[in-house]
Amino acid sequence: MPEVIFPGPDGRLEGRYHPQKNKDAPIAIILHPHPMYGGTMNNKVVYNLHYAFHKIGFTCLRFNFRGVGRSQGEYDEGVGELSDAAAALDYLQSLNPNAKFCWVAGFSFGAWIGMQLLMRRPEIAGFISVAPPANQYDFSFLAPCPSSGLIISGSADRVVPTADVTSLADKLKQQKGITITQQIVEGASHFFDPGMDEMIDSVDTYVRRRITENTR
Repeated sequence: MPEVIFPGPDGRLEGRYHPQKNKDAPIAIILHPHPMYGGTMNNKVVYNLHYAFHKIGFTCLRFNFRGVGRSQGEYDEGVGELSDAAAALDYLQSLNPNAKFCWVAGFSFGAWIGMQLLMRRPEIAGFISVAPPANQYDFSFLAPCPSSGLIISGSADRVVPTADVTSLADKLKQQKGITITQQIVEGASHFFDPGMDEMIDSVDTYVRRRITENTR
């Protein structure tokens, strides 16, 4: 998988780019957990999400937020990281101008950033939000949530309690015009160890179903 360096708003950003042979393949970006707590693009959840999307047929990009790995800049409380995600999507779109559609997936802090990106980029057709930190960050900006998506977490998550994730999902489910699917992986921790295979299987099933529905 090619290593890539692309321009970000605060310097160069480091990523991993995994294209499909089809020039019109859909595209997906995958966003990693909190930089201040060891989050990188090589986090196991992020890595597995990346390959799950590629297996389905997406051209994928995951990258390090500013100040992580070889990415330049410093942690910016989520503000700069959202700009990084927008720059990454711009870069991915520039390489794939004929992409059928676009998705975003994020884990923990990356899920929070991904949902904000969703609000700013109407071309994003779907999202995967893994263990969104609803107990730590304000998600009220999702009013209304512009796209349907999957919110998935573990029942044994001690970082983000299931009740908080369910409360977020329930609020979004009340909005018209979209469908929010929530799934809870029984016994899974925040990092899905155990529970990784079950989580990825759920993501695979959900994304494939959405694609089938959209191509009928």
